[in-house]
Amino acid sequence: MSPKSIQNPPTSFFKKLGFLGPGFILSASIVGSGELIATTVLGAKGGFITFWVILVSCLIKVAIQLEYGKNAIVSGNPLMHEFNRLSGPVFGKGNWAVWSTFLLTLIKILQLGGMLGGSAIVLSLIFPGIPVTLWVILLGFSLSLLIFKNYYHLIEKAATLMVFGFTLFTIASLIGLFFTPYRFSFEQVLSGLTFELPQQVIFVAIGAFGITGVASDEIIAYTYWCQEKGYAAYTGPNDGSEAWKIRARGWIKIMYLDAFLAMIIYTLVTAAFYLLGAAVLYGQKEIPDGTELINALANIYTESLGQGARFGYLAGGFFALYSSVFATLAYWSRLFPDLFYQFGWIKTTDELTREKWIRMLAWVFPILWIVTYLFVKLPGFMVLSGGVVGSVLLLVVVVGAVQFRAKNRELKLLSGPWSEIMFWLSVVSILLVSAYGIFKLF
Repeated sequence: MSPKSIQNPPTSFFKKLGFLGPGFILSASIVGSGELIATTVLGAKGGFITFWVILVSCLIKVAIQLEYGKNAIVSGNPLMHEFNRLSGPVFGKGNWAVWSTFLLTLIKILQLGGMLGGSAIVLSLIFPGIPVTLWVILLGFSLSLLIFKNYYHLIEKAATLMVFGFTLFTIASLIGLFFTPYRFSFEQVLSGLTFELPQQVIFVAIGAFGITGVASDEIIAYTYWCQEKGYAAYTGPNDGSEAWKIRARGWIKIMYLDAFLAMIIYTLVTAAFYLLGAAVLYGQKEIPDGTELINALANIYTESLGQGARFGYLAGGFFALYSSVFATLAYWSRLFPDLFYQFGWIKTTDELTREKWIRMLAWVFPILWIVTYLFVKLPGFMVLSGGVVGSVLLLVVVVGAVQFRAKNRELKLLSGPWSEIMFWLSVVSILLVSAYGIFKLF
């Protein structure tokens, strides 16, 4: 970090808004396949009774995200460098946490193939003359072109624009539902807060918990976006001075504001998606997959806003899915060079080497996602499978958060009693929900 980049955080609220951004990239990633597919499918299969899974998923993981963001600011190191310093067994040059992240993320190629395929299916419904296979290929290459240049501000602005319109449309659909026979009561919503989990929806619930709200991927990705936004560079290296602590507290507070606003956005959208799915689709004998899944989900909008809303749903659904894949590619192209360096497969992480790998991976991953989708062609199953894998990766993330908090506690940066309570509540809740889901599954 260059001394020239060090600066004091703004004190005015409106000036602070100018330094937000990582959370909006996160929202673009969150408001996508989890909401469009996993959340609505859970609502369709479980009705209102599993509403609590979605709320817990959105609200409870934020404390873990904040701990990762704080560690990224005070350490200034890429996350995999920090993971490689966690206690536990080492295999070669990487420890268990680095290898777990690498292997589980590779498995999630299945999920990203489903998300890309879902985007292509939506476009094929808008333009039926062009086959899904061609759309998948075209979308994959368009992603590569967007990420290839590797401009953070482009990623931030594009991600924000992609999700904004769909967010408004989804909330409008929920409001419109109250003027149809599918309207629901407050008592029905309350019935979803009893923490029941029927056996028949275990797989979908675990997948939805792993993929909605701040999933394991987004928590990991958030550290890279915080650093690229400049929070760590503005804070500067820890020289033990009081000035450094003042800067660190200030930039951590801005990161908190960024994460809190993002949480409001994705919690509202996720809850709206779930309630729409529970109200409109619950009770159907079979929830289809493939192209018919998107058609079934389109009923959410046609039932609440009329047949004329179908095109709006499909257009919005495309941008929600595409924004998720876009944000994920931007994140993966940064994560994997970090992983490769920890394994010793890359000898240096200087800017030139890092840029070269980002540019190359921007083409490699979309090709893998295209091939995966063309072989499986079941986007619903693919996305939910990725969510289950994400739930396992979330356990790795929790272990990392506990060790980061222990390491950074002595700095006494925004770690009072309330912060301590929320953090451990988050840890315990994640462990209990994951353990309960795994127990019920088997």
